[in-house]
Amino acid sequence: MKVPQALLDEMIEHTKADAPDECCGLIGGLPGEAITLHQMENTAHSPLRYEMDSKEQLAVYKQILENGHDIVGIYHSHTKTAAYPSQTDINLATGWPDAVYFIVSLENPDEPYVRGFNIRDGQVEDVDIQAT
Repeated sequence: MKVPQALLDEMIEHTKADAPDECCGLIGGLPGEAITLHQMENTAHSPLRYEMDSKEQLAVYKQILENGHDIVGIYHSHTKTAAYPSQTDINLATGWPDAVYFIVSLENPDEPYVRGFNIRDGQVEDVDIQAT
């Protein structure tokens, strides 16, 4: 998936700003291309999981659709562990089977990184992220 470097940087900054809690958000775009990033509030306020407010999620989804895009990605952070979906992440990845699930890791705070995954029917598959 093509992702502007500015969006990757914004995900990392959001992760740092919300630490020690996980952060989360939605990514709008076209198939195979991320275009907009929408930071969301983690209503769980937890370092171990994230939740999005359904009303905020719907408002952002409408905004993405109004721009002629769709949700192509969902992101959240792991502030102490590697960027790989936890069992909780896998269990929650049911509403958007075609979205790329981006995870930002602060496992090593001096070297944050982002990875992408397809998660379908409990199966995890790496997605190549091409910074543009």
